[in-house]
Amino acid sequence: MLIGTASLAAAAGLPMAADAKARKKPAPHTPAKGATTMTNPSYVTTKDGTQIYFKDWGPKTAQAIVFHHGWPLSSDDWDTQMIYFLSKGFRVVAHDRRGHGRSTQVSEGHDMDTYAADANAVVEHLDLKNAVHIGHSTGGGEVARYVAKFGGNGRVSKAVLVSAVTPIMLKTDAFPLGLPISVFDGLREQTANNRAQFYKDLPIPFYGFNRDGVKPIDGVIDNWWRQGMTGSAKAHYEGIKAFSETDLSGDLKAIDVPVLILHGDDDQIVPYKASALEAIKLVKHGTLKIYEGYPHGMLTTHADVINPDLLAFIRA
Repeated sequence: MLIGTASLAAAAGLPMAADAKARKKPAPHTPAKGATTMTNPSYVTTKDGTQIYFKDWGPKTAQAIVFHHGWPLSSDDWDTQMIYFLSKGFRVVAHDRRGHGRSTQVSEGHDMDTYAADANAVVEHLDLKNAVHIGHSTGGGEVARYVAKFGGNGRVSKAVLVSAVTPIMLKTDAFPLGLPISVFDGLREQTANNRAQFYKDLPIPFYGFNRDGVKPIDGVIDNWWRQGMTGSAKAHYEGIKAFSETDLSGDLKAIDVPVLILHGDDDQIVPYKASALEAIKLVKHGTLKIYEGYPHGMLTTHADVINPDLLAFIRA
């Protein structure tokens, strides 16, 4: 996610006093060589020791939809979609990116390669196959890298990029449509100097609440702030480089499954002309839909429209 130039124990009960000697302790679980380990039912521990929090709702035999959130939020940003698709009979999975939400606030690994590897750790742990991966904003970049790198062997059936940072956000000689580095330097400065206030200001253009006739929704703004402030300032600061400077062109070209690209033409965060209109040129099996007047956070503001469109693509 990013700003465009114009705006940027369980309580453990004591065991019954019974015949303790008669109880046999279960043999300790030994993970396969090279595999990730899990210390809590809602976490996967990656190879570098990072604990990635995830939600896994619905029937385990149903087709899975995996959601990848944007910067600087958490899997909670997908709650509306997860409840919707759960009601349609799907299994829904979402994780908090490292340094975000409830995942470990580690010092290192805030780059797109590691983001994708962490997502793969969740997928492998749950042994998801034939899954649909949906990413919003930075999460769209994560989906592109994940599907290109780990999506073989029947793991992925389709991918969706919503208001995504693909193919690249930064203006370069090879990509003159991108935003200047000064935009991202400004994001870093605000994140470092007064993150709490910045995260109150940013949802306004994010959801288009600064447009004429659009009434801000306090609960939506507060929820955005809550999610952002739960994460690590260092992860958010370093994540700006990840979502702005990572060139995902090669990843888009490598994806072999159908890809749906959705974007609002009033996105003040990730301008659609430099993202969706360019990304669609790079995928092999792509479908593009632009929504007139929709903001960056259209999954929240226009869920009544976007959710059925996602469902139609998944079921097609």
